[in-house]
Amino acid sequence: MGRYIGKRIVQMFLLLVALTFIVFASLYLAPGDPAQMVAGPSATEEDIAHVRTALGLDQPFIVQYAIYLKNLLTFNLGTSYSTHQPIATEIAIRLPNTLNLALASMILSILVGVPAGIIAALRKDKLIDNALTTTSLAGISIPNFWLGTMLIYLFSVKLRWFPSGGMNAPFWTAQGFKQIVLPAIALSTATIASFTRIGRSSMLEVMQSDYIRTAKSKGLSSWLIVVVHALRNALIPLVTQFGTSFGGLLGGAIITEQVFVVNGIGTYLINAINTRNYPVVQSTVLIIAAMFILINLGVDIMYSFIDPRIRYD
Repeated sequence: MGRYIGKRIVQMFLLLVALTFIVFASLYLAPGDPAQMVAGPSATEEDIAHVRTALGLDQPFIVQYAIYLKNLLTFNLGTSYSTHQPIATEIAIRLPNTLNLALASMILSILVGVPAGIIAALRKDKLIDNALTTTSLAGISIPNFWLGTMLIYLFSVKLRWFPSGGMNAPFWTAQGFKQIVLPAIALSTATIASFTRIGRSSMLEVMQSDYIRTAKSKGLSSWLIVVVHALRNALIPLVTQFGTSFGGLLGGAIITEQVFVVNGIGTYLINAINTRNYPVVQSTVLIIAAMFILINLGVDIMYSFIDPRIRYD
């Protein structure tokens, strides 16, 4: 397994390098002149040229990319064009809010979606199975920004149970819990539905296996068969979905943060795109993608612990 992990780490590193090139090239070719934005609307051509030289924007593409890579190796993400503050500092302030939202949404998705999928499989074609299947289809179809708006209208404006926006505390605190409930529900609805549908399909497939029939013939209890024998093998597709879903939650948080006025990296990214703040866009996109890659690396490693048949040495 050590060889497999080492191979995956090398692949992850190469993927990150390719990602930096794609992000840098796409923004390099984007329309607009960041030097003019930094210099201001009343700047002269001479002022703009001076800013372009100071930012290194007058260098050839390959030189700019090499400087960009060198700065990344020293954890220097550059300076924001609009605030003139280090981007790493600004991201460090906002990233905890985004991770707080994504982690709370993932916990909610697991606690609701996985049991719902198992129950639906064990009660196949019964009323509860049909209800959960229909609900999961609706959960996938509802846009999170619309759901978030409806949740704010009902629970914040009408009932006044939860705040309509803002986030300044972790979700495991009393204040943070009240702030996270509505955004987490809005963000996790599609993920809950995915876990429910995939968990149901996986459990149905496992319950039809030969070793499950053998366990039943031995007279083992239904609880023991499900928990000890079936659940472990049914978890493998769910673990795969966990990696994909967490990356999706990070991406979906960009919209949810706008709806609930959360000062996260999603809001930071949107503002940077609107102002053509290219270093901020590069840094935030790279960080989100790097987290997605690291999560999927962890998922691949978890396979061998969940199922002893999976060995890559």
